[in-house]
Amino acid sequence: MYFSEAASLALHAMVLIAKADNHINVNSIAAEMGASRNHLAKVLQLLVKHNYLKSVRGPSGGFLLNKPPHQITILEIYEAVEGKIDVPECPLDRKVCPFDKCLMNGLVTDVTMQFKNYFQRQTLEDFAARS
Repeated sequence: MYFSEAASLALHAMVLIAKADNHINVNSIAAEMGASRNHLAKVLQLLVKHNYLKSVRGPSGGFLLNKPPHQITILEIYEAVEGKIDVPECPLDRKVCPFDKCLMNGLVTDVTMQFKNYFQRQTLEDFAARS
């Protein structure tokens, strides 16, 4: 599994927003994370689009969670940015294997499912408590 910069920004920003007492603006989040404001703003807008965040406009605006942190899974955050995780049967996406039996013996499928299941069980509240 690959954790892109956008997925990492989304996860870290969501933790910061979950821990904030009030809304927090993109400039504050970017400064806290040492991230590009523009890239972060695009990621946060994806999270707004998927209804995980509310955006408050204006000089004292910022972002708030749209749901309690225990109702948001890490998998949901990941998939909001990266798209649904596909569970491949073949690491090469082939319909027909040139061997009698897959050399990977289902390893890619197993690892993908472990990743997916782990992040489905972990909530934003769990991650916020760790930081």
